[in-house]
Amino acid sequence: MKADIVIVGGGASGLIAAIEAKKLCPSAKVVIAERLDRIGRKILATGNGRCNLSNMLLNGKHYHGSVNAMDIIGKTPSAADYFEEFGVLCVSDSEGRVYPHSNSAATVLNALRLRTAALDINELCGYELKSYEKNKNGYILRSAAGDELSCKRVIIAAGGYAAPSFGTDGGVLRMLKEKGYKLAKICPAVAPLRVRQETMKGLKGIRVKGRISAVCGERILKEEMGEIQFTENSVSGICVFNLAYLFQNYEGRLALHADIAPDMDEKRIMEYLSMIRKSRAESALEELLTGMFVKNLAVYITKRVLKRPLTDKISTVSDSEIKALARKVKCLEFEISGCSSWQNAQSTCGGIHVDCVDERLESRLEKGVYLCGEILDTDGDCGGFNLQWAWSSGMWAGRSCAASLKGERV
Repeated sequence: MKADIVIVGGGASGLIAAIEAKKLCPSAKVVIAERLDRIGRKILATGNGRCNLSNMLLNGKHYHGSVNAMDIIGKTPSAADYFEEFGVLCVSDSEGRVYPHSNSAATVLNALRLRTAALDINELCGYELKSYEKNKNGYILRSAAGDELSCKRVIIAAGGYAAPSFGTDGGVLRMLKEKGYKLAKICPAVAPLRVRQETMKGLKGIRVKGRISAVCGERILKEEMGEIQFTENSVSGICVFNLAYLFQNYEGRLALHADIAPDMDEKRIMEYLSMIRKSRAESALEELLTGMFVKNLAVYITKRVLKRPLTDKISTVSDSEIKALARKVKCLEFEISGCSSWQNAQSTCGGIHVDCVDERLESRLEKGVYLCGEILDTDGDCGGFNLQWAWSSGMWAGRSCAASLKGERV
């Protein structure tokens, strides 16, 4: 098969790249080469099936990596404005998260499919890219099955490692590394963080609202508020997801400190516990914190601090033990032993370093090759920031690629 522009990957950034390239260069034959049997499958899973497609509070503090995401996002329309052109009405919630009015990701994917069909963009599904090389007319792409696809320009929108069930297993990133592309350290982002299983005994299934801090030594790297969730061997919740990217640079030195009573200071907690010592004097220690937390969490904290039989009476608790309990409530520490599996990650931290692309997202190593989306070294916080990056980088790569085909610049 021959084409003018081939987009490798039919996810969010790839679909937008194809649409923008075709709009700017209507006579070009544009082909989306997708590994799976259908384009856009990962879009259906975003926002728990609701497609959190952007956020009203876009700014640089929500993005991480060597690529300046806001530089590209600032050159493109917001997702809400862009998708309204497709007939998709959008709404935002109190935290700025943007969703389709239908509350269904299928609405967004259907609009994208209708637009690609209207523009006569070709879909080549079941095409797993294994290699590509330059020739006198552009590039030759070869699939795992040996099928060849020739084109003048290539846009690589193949994603990273996150959510491999949706076709993003890191294969294209490995291929680019072999070609000499510089990669920033890769790890899961927007994901739970693993801790030693023995420190989690008794916490599985507990959810508590609080403030959680990522800490390296004595330094607080970042703080988040929200619902903290505990599993058998990890700490989770959106507030934790937004700290996961720090594992990239602080592996082996990262800890989480959870303040599970952010509305109370240490003094107030000590006063409360002193009152409990009197009012529940004859009760067992396991009841010491049950007026403040659910039973499992109350028992976990008491056991972790006091380290003595929970059958002892509350009246036996000393002032120093009350102080230690108050401190633990304000700072429940967990050493990070690893990051989540790729199956549980929503995005990839790391990827192709900014040194490898210019301001148009064209490769500095291979003229006529453009990159966009998750494959680049930028990732956003939970809340629509990653999808906005996918849309914006796809728009910019598609426009840049089509402009170069016409001998122009965006």
